[in-house]
Amino acid sequence: MVSGSYGSLRLAPWASILPGAAIGLTVLGFNLLGDGLRDVLDPRLGTSKYDR
Repeated sequence: MVSGSYGSLRLAPWASILPGAAIGLTVLGFNLLGDGLRDVLDPRLGTSKYDR
């Protein structure tokens, strides 16, 4: 969707901004989920980095 709307970027910028933002939020969500799971499940850490 992002590359398909590249040709109409001047007329309808939301056609590529909205799918790009959705991709960015999805990646951010998975990154935060992975960090949280690592903090909970990794026994080598001892304590969470947020417990300091």
